[in-house]
Amino acid sequence: MNAEIKGGIDIAIKVPSHQYQQTLDFYRNAIGLKEITDKAPATGFVFGPNRLWIDEAPGLSQAEVWLELFTPDFKSAEAHIKECGVVRCDAVEPLPEGFKGGWVMSPCNIVHMLREPEAW
Repeated sequence: MNAEIKGGIDIAIKVPSHQYQQTLDFYRNAIGLKEITDKAPATGFVFGPNRLWIDEAPGLSQAEVWLELFTPDFKSAEAHIKECGVVRCDAVEPLPEGFKGGWVMSPCNIVHMLREPEAW
C-alpha cells in the first residue's frame, strides 16, 4: 500500500529559552528574512518557498528541527506508515481535537508533522 505523501511548507526549529531571542535576531537581523507576523504569538520567517517557525521550547537543552509532510488522506497515510514500522510520537506536542494529522519520528529522531493541508 502506498499513500501519497509530499513535503509541506512549514519547518519548525524548537529552540531552548536561553537561545530563543538570539535565534530570532539571527534570522531577523543578521540574515534579514521577512518576518511572518499574522500568526502571533508564533514567530516565523519566509524561507524561500517555505515558512520557518522559531518556537521557544523551555524543556530542551539544544535546538531541534521539525519538518512537515502533506497527504490528501491522513487515514491512508497513517496505515501506510504503520505498515512501514514508522514510530508515532503524538505526545511531543498536543494537536487540536479532530485534527487530520499526527506526529511521526524518522529513524534519526527528526519529528515530522504528517497532515492533510487546509487545501490540497
